Amino acid sequence: MRERQRQPSVLARRLDAATPPGRDRAVDALRAFAILGVVGGHWLVTALVSDGGTLRAASPLQHLPWLAPVSWVFQTLAVFFLVGGHVATKSYASARERGTGYLPWLAARVGRLFRPVAAVLALWTAVGAGLVLSGAAPDTVHTLVKLALSPLWFLLAFAGLTAATPLVRRLNPLWPLAVVLHVDLVRFGLGGPAWLGWVNLAAGWLVPYTLGAAWARGELTRHSGRVLLVGGAAATAGLILWGGYPASMVGVPGEPVSNLNPPTLAAVTFGLAQCGLALLLREPLTRWLRRPAAWAAVALVNLSAMTVFLWHQTALMAVTALGLLPGSLFARGPLPGLHTVPDGMGWVVARLAWLPVFAVGLVVCWAAFRTYEQGGRKSPASRERENGGAKVVRRA
Repeated sequence: MRERQRQPSVLARRLDAATPPGRDRAVDALRAFAILGVVGGHWLVTALVSDGGTLRAASPLQHLPWLAPVSWVFQTLAVFFLVGGHVATKSYASARERGTGYLPWLAARVGRLFRPVAAVLALWTAVGAGLVLSGAAPDTVHTLVKLALSPLWFLLAFAGLTAATPLVRRLNPLWPLAVVLHVDLVRFGLGGPAWLGWVNLAAGWLVPYTLGAAWARGELTRHSGRVLLVGGAAATAGLILWGGYPASMVGVPGEPVSNLNPPTLAAVTFGLAQCGLALLLREPLTRWLRRPAAWAAVALVNLSAMTVFLWHQTALMAVTALGLLPGSLFARGPLPGLHTVPDGMGWVVARLAWLPVFAVGLVVCWAAFRTYEQGGRKSPASRERENGGAKVVRRA
């Protein structure tokens, strides 16, 4: 009985059989972990506080700064850009070998990124208009719409780097790193203008993106991973301890400097450490993903990665709003961990209990909007049946 229970499901076996032998499963796993890290991080550090009929955003990091290490675990954007540079570089090289032009290649690359965006914009345009017409407080409308649409900045940055792949695929990562260094020197050391920091929105994420390109060319080894991990971690620690940079790797309301908005040198060196860890994890992940069940979980996350990313904040806000509706079972007062100020361990424990509810809300969003990402594609299992076991799992 126990041996039978350990057998992978039919879907897992089909996904495993349908995957091309040469596919780098570890790269897909790193992408999935990066997306889920962002989702988990937002759910843990984003609070919507009910205050006098309005909802305002708050963060436990503002009241409990010792929780900053949470952001070290869940701020995983550098890994996503590393994987993006790796995959785009290989994809562009393959397109050139096939004789595919730049514009068709670019349209195919960014199409999947932006297909789900239309649904998000349409729904939140309607929700925003409805809130205004119903007399909702302007601060509430601003807070909700900003949270819902905040993931779009990431897609714009990622799409811009993807479009620049032919130009930057052989760029040494030290060049954009030097730009970030000098921008911060001028901005923080010489009292330069704050707007100069936005140069790092491109330069900062270009560092892991070009590392991914070097990885695709076979220039990064396990030794490179160790150097990046140790060097990046040491540099980040030094910048936090002696350079005056915030310990949190995400923005904290009320703080004068955010490591993420725009990226600072500390965020970039921290990303280098993450990229080093990702390189070191590649071989263990490859071995782990030989298990059909493990690979099925990773493949299914990747098939809906943009849907999960774009709708996770909406899921959080939907759960929060449902608890405030008149007649709701929870309408007797603000719920701990959902509507209350995140200023103590009680809030943290309560928020952890709400995470499964947020996940249910995200599943509902996924079921409603996943077709915008997948278009007319059929599920891997369905295609596998129709094609007699053909290798049909697509490279994201």
